[in-house]
Amino acid sequence: MLRLWKWYQNCLAVHPVKTQVLSSGLIWGFGDIAAQTITHSTAKKHHHFQENDKGLKINWKRVATTGLFGFGFVGPVGHYWYEGLDRYIRLRLRLQPNSFRFVATKVAVDGFIFGPLDLLVFFTYMGFSAGKRVPQIKEDVKRDFVPALILEGGLWPILQVANFRYIPVRYQLLYVNLFCLLDSCFLSWIEQQEDAPWKQWLNSLIRSKEKRDQGG
Repeated sequence: MLRLWKWYQNCLAVHPVKTQVLSSGLIWGFGDIAAQTITHSTAKKHHHFQENDKGLKINWKRVATTGLFGFGFVGPVGHYWYEGLDRYIRLRLRLQPNSFRFVATKVAVDGFIFGPLDLLVFFTYMGFSAGKRVPQIKEDVKRDFVPALILEGGLWPILQVANFRYIPVRYQLLYVNLFCLLDSCFLSWIEQQEDAPWKQWLNSLIRSKEKRDQGG
């Protein structure tokens, strides 16, 4: 394990972007396999399969599609995002590293900009990859974006506090990628849920609140 860690450190030092891209793609692909496994197990428990169709069949096209999202977006964008965010807050805002304001500002900016952008790009990309038309993708994004943002919004800020406070900048995307193993599984599962009742309930709460605000 120590040799593996040293090998990763060397790769990160010599080829930082390539290392982040490759690790992100592999993690997101594996996360989709886990998501398909969870979805299959859930459907099996609720008897959504025919008797002769109970075996798990991994959709490798979907795994490749999700993995490409890690390769093409999470890896390169995440690398430059965390490097740039740290430089901006240290050099432009002149906040003391690891101070309360420093960490809180990073968490806020990350949560309000990169988090929603990541979700929007993911669901849009998955829609185009599935061959859907723009109107259908818009409907899918409306259906999936808010529930995912609400559920992730309760967890990621806590994880990012530890990340921005204790993890060196060069390892922050690795830290995020480790949790992205769960996140990619979660987002793939969200996307596979389609019009699940709990999604409809969350979206109905948002719509009813908007109506009350307009009425008031």
